Amino acid sequence: MAMPFVAGNWKMNTSIPEAIKLAGSLREALSGIDGVTRVVCPPFISLAGVAAEFVGSKIRVGAQNMHSKPRGALTGEISGLMIKDVCQYVILGHSERRQLLGETDTFINAKVRAAMELGLIPILCVGESLEEREAGNAGVVVETQLQRGLHGLTAEQIGTTVLAYEPLWAIGTGRAATPETAQEIMELIRGELGRLARTDIAANIPLLYGGSVNAENAHEFAAQRDLDGALVGGASLNANDFAAIASAFATRE
Repeated sequence: MAMPFVAGNWKMNTSIPEAIKLAGSLREALSGIDGVTRVVCPPFISLAGVAAEFVGSKIRVGAQNMHSKPRGALTGEISGLMIKDVCQYVILGHSERRQLLGETDTFINAKVRAAMELGLIPILCVGESLEEREAGNAGVVVETQLQRGLHGLTAEQIGTTVLAYEPLWAIGTGRAATPETAQEIMELIRGELGRLARTDIAANIPLLYGGSVNAENAHEFAAQRDLDGALVGGASLNANDFAAIASAFATRE
């Protein structure tokens, strides 16, 4: 069974002082929770400050995105080279970037491979739209995104990734997938990872659910066999709520 894992995606929230204050609150709230990997993903401008706040703790830092190229004439972009000294993780293929910014599986795969080359651990996001789910294509969409996103990676490289299932229809809507629906997709993802790598490798890859996870419903998701953790949006902006979610997965049986 994979190690429980929770990541907080702050998205486009917090000024630098707000981010450092929240990081301090998170350090305190998470200090007594063991048995779960904890990652915080603030905006780019706060990465260094948040990382400094977590020095000496077991909390890790992740970026919310990166470009596939290491440097160049790409105004406004951030490369892996720029973040690798303050981050251990990076979120790639988030549903908001797929839907709102038109990121393709090919582009996301290039980012995944670039992150790997720099020693960053990708948190690769996959998930279907409401239309795709209602058409009965959720499984096919998720499998395709997984295959394309991990294309060109060795079994050992795949084994170092983190996978997040983020159905588009449940992001920031307050509408979460049922735990049973999430488990169904997680089982599919685990099986596909076994085919892309090996079954023993797939068993140890953390599978996260993202989509309106909160302190109230976290225990229901944590009870699912193939659901190892959560990629948390809004609730990660509240230290006590995020700690409650981390505790739910840390204490799962």
